[in-house]
Amino acid sequence: MPIDEDAAYRAVRSRDARFDGMFYTGVRTTGIYCRPSCSARTPHRRNVGFYPSSAAAQRAGFRACKMCRPDATPGSADWNTRADLAGRAVRLIADGVIDRDGVAGLARELGYSERQLSRALVAALGAPPLALARAQRAQTARILLENTDLAASDVAFAAGFASIRQFNDTIREVFASTPSQLRAARRHASGEPGTIELRLAYRAPMDLAATLRFLAGRAVTGLEGYDGTTYSRTLRLPHGAGLASLAPAAGYVAARLRLADHRDLAAAVARVRRLLDLDADPQAVDEVLAGQPALAPLVARRPGLRSPGAGDGFEMAVRAVVGQQVSVAGARTVLGRLVAEHGRPAFDGSLEGSPDWRLFPEPELVAGLDPASLPMPRARGRCLVALAAAIATGALVLGPGSERAETRAALLRLPGIGPWTADYLLMRAVGDPDVYLGTDLGIRQSLATLPGGSSLDPGATAPWRSYLTHHLWARLGDPQPALSHGQTPSDGPSDDEGHR
Repeated sequence: MPIDEDAAYRAVRSRDARFDGMFYTGVRTTGIYCRPSCSARTPHRRNVGFYPSSAAAQRAGFRACKMCRPDATPGSADWNTRADLAGRAVRLIADGVIDRDGVAGLARELGYSERQLSRALVAALGAPPLALARAQRAQTARILLENTDLAASDVAFAAGFASIRQFNDTIREVFASTPSQLRAARRHASGEPGTIELRLAYRAPMDLAATLRFLAGRAVTGLEGYDGTTYSRTLRLPHGAGLASLAPAAGYVAARLRLADHRDLAAAVARVRRLLDLDADPQAVDEVLAGQPALAPLVARRPGLRSPGAGDGFEMAVRAVVGQQVSVAGARTVLGRLVAEHGRPAFDGSLEGSPDWRLFPEPELVAGLDPASLPMPRARGRCLVALAAAIATGALVLGPGSERAETRAALLRLPGIGPWTADYLLMRAVGDPDVYLGTDLGIRQSLATLPGGSSLDPGATAPWRSYLTHHLWARLGDPQPALSHGQTPSDGPSDDEGHR
């Protein structure tokens, strides 16, 4: 959507952090671009222009403000909602697809020509694919310079630059500093060798501890861990394994990443952000949900409730299938056996004081298993093997670049996958913010005791129905009033209804 420049300037004057990442302000008199909440003196209206992305501001010749670090803001919540070509492309660029496969590879994965892709991104973000990737490489390079002791040449290639010269030129143009100056001015170094410590921003409000508890309640031994504060999990990344440890801090996520290959930094950050739903716009979501009288008390109780994503699409699909019609505890037990028997160690040796971290089994491995050997009913085992084969061959893709309607149709063609499982995977693995699991037993139980629940119109909460689903699930943990005479919480679960 075009930027309303008068509204944008009002946000800048009020230093409104809600708009950070949604647009950027370029100040013509200084040649600097900022986030809306920058604490610097507000420039005159005639001296500013507004840009839909940091890449667009850089393309116009502006360099990043050293005070507000606009490139480190949360991403625009638009890209969570949009299912069009630009939205899918932005999510894949964040995952590092251009760095690995080039613009041609990105276009091929999306099923469009490079020209069509470039037109869509320039229209939406004011910059073509390479400019967007360049902005991301610059941010990755700065993180590595400020948080590791890697040589500058290693930083250049780990960030995705093709040459040292390109790296040096980009850093000077974007940050008005040399790589050595960025390193000299770094704020802190990681406390543990081999790790990168980051502060991941999000828009308030957010109960990060509640999101981590949601994930911890479904944690699989060997793959994930939780000590009451910090949630940790392994990640299968394009160039090797990763381990992410995430904890609440004052207004940000304290993230510690251990990577087998530093080229995976951008992909690891993108996946953690999707896992925790850090780019959401909670005020926009809450405003829509609270517009339904029955939901207003739920929103007031849990402002900024997130819709968690997935660390890996295939892993989430296996979780959904294994969890069909069994308890969360039962599903965790079965998944733990799969990881122990078929998951490979994440690193050579274990981290000091940590469990034996493992990666989730690859789809190619699961596709070759005998369904009868799996610790589940035979039909469910066949479903799991067929699902793994579809993902291994590329017939099914579950990730940020997936086309939602096509993905749902492909899932429903698989044996043993019904509407509940397909929709659950759209919400968790693909990141669709507008999924209402109305047939879910827990949702029906929650609605049965919700004052005014019978008159609730889920359609009126679009495009945020995934958040409605999570509010109704979360309500199950609250003290519930007794059902009145004749009330029933449910007609029973659907055939493929699974654990949450």
